[in-house]
Amino acid sequence: MGDEWSMEQWLVRAWEAEVFDERERAVVAGRSEGRTLDEVGSALGLSRERARQIQNRARKRLTDMADVIQDGWRETARAAGTGPATLRETFAAALGVVDHVLLDELLTAAGLDAPRTWAGPLRGWWSADPGALGGALRRLVDAAPFRGDDLGRAASEAGLPAGLPLTWLLSHSESRLALSPDGHWVRRKARGRDAAYLWLLETGRSCRAEELLATMAATTVAAVREALRRDDRFRQIRPEGTWALTEWTHLRASTYASATEAMVAVVTESGPLSRVQLFARVTELYPVTSWRLKQCLLSDQLGETPDGLVDLVSRGARPFEEEEPVQPDTMAVEGKVLGIRLPVNRDILRGSGVNVNTWLTWRLGLRRAPMSRTFTTPGDHAPLVVRRGTSSAQLSSLRRHALELGVADGCVLAVLLRLDDNTARVAHGCVPDTCPARRARAAAPSPLRSP
Repeated sequence: MGDEWSMEQWLVRAWEAEVFDERERAVVAGRSEGRTLDEVGSALGLSRERARQIQNRARKRLTDMADVIQDGWRETARAAGTGPATLRETFAAALGVVDHVLLDELLTAAGLDAPRTWAGPLRGWWSADPGALGGALRRLVDAAPFRGDDLGRAASEAGLPAGLPLTWLLSHSESRLALSPDGHWVRRKARGRDAAYLWLLETGRSCRAEELLATMAATTVAAVREALRRDDRFRQIRPEGTWALTEWTHLRASTYASATEAMVAVVTESGPLSRVQLFARVTELYPVTSWRLKQCLLSDQLGETPDGLVDLVSRGARPFEEEEPVQPDTMAVEGKVLGIRLPVNRDILRGSGVNVNTWLTWRLGLRRAPMSRTFTTPGDHAPLVVRRGTSSAQLSSLRRHALELGVADGCVLAVLLRLDDNTARVAHGCVPDTCPARRARAAAPSPLRSP
């Protein structure tokens, strides 16, 4: 038997050679698909206990075969599963077998289990310490808030393995984190305050409570002030009454209106500087994150000298151009048409500019800031304008389109930009069965219905 089964296909051969009877295969397959013993037993007309007995019998037969074919397979499996979560295919490679539903039974017999998360057991992943993944996720939560593009770094520092379905886990209803409208990860029970923290960290200046209303999704200025007072990350600067971060040790009023203005002033006065020197001097005058400073380099006033220093474009430096960002799933190009799927939110409905992924401005050739491109729309609608700033990209204005299309908060707009003639068209992009606006209209009482 050893020679006959000592090959990577032995799990498949055992499955196909009728080593297991029909009920055993049905139970094993059902359990591998994530169904409970109750669900598997019900489908087969069996009690939960009888389904468990059949699974154990199949597992015993399988492990007896494995003991004959491969010495030390349990130790090999446990060694591969020492991390908080490991993909099943990794165990298949370590054991030298084909990834197969029977592998789940071998891993269970070796003492491994699915990692536990707030979304339940993580199917397709295994660990010798099922609780370790939950601990790593808690460390990630403790590191919040953080920008959306910092998720990978934060996850790595928390000890989470690459390839984990992290966005799905964090978006689960039981997750302690939530995705903000700006695309940042904030704590679910402190969304407004975390959003304000990231906003202040990015802008690098103190501000009045009124400026944080939209960011914190608050209804009144009093609510903003009360929330910030209860959080020791914020402090109020008097007598002007603006709000700043407690961690800022240099809180004197800046003479510059923006980080870009401060950076241009430093280069104008000091001449060409390396990025390290420039960032250090600007931070002294205008405390912002390094990410924000990198974005400032895209200003049309700054550029790079032949020897790699930062200088003024007016003094002959070559303007910086951004490398192509990762293309989001919500944007695509087909021929001369660029399509965008935009979730409808309060900014769209009230006529504010909507933040969009900077890949859009990169694809439209808006590689520096400030730059914009205008697209005309049919009828008497105002044109759509795509603007590139040093730290963000915006699309405006979609309010009238949204109102005419009858969309609601949570719907989707499809925006089509023609790149050859600079025209645009806006359509309702919801799937009919999942459209919030259609559901709301269907649930509304008919005006002809008697009260």
